Amino acid sequence: MPININLDVVLAQKGMKSNELADIVGITTANLSILKTGKAKAVRFSTLEAICEALDCQPGDILKYRKE
Repeated sequence: MPININLDVVLAQKGMKSNELADIVGITTANLSILKTGKAKAVRFSTLEAICEALDCQPGDILKYRKE
């Protein structure tokens, strides 16, 4: 898939653990893991908004498009 998920990078920059983010956003750590590994087929805007709010970032900091 040509969409890269850089959630691990942003988490490290913010000094936050995955389980902390999952609790703040209100999703399971399993679902966050699926998103982080790029295995998710979709992400709700409300979830993306909550992640961006928790990490004080923009969607483009997390999602990157690359040509194959």
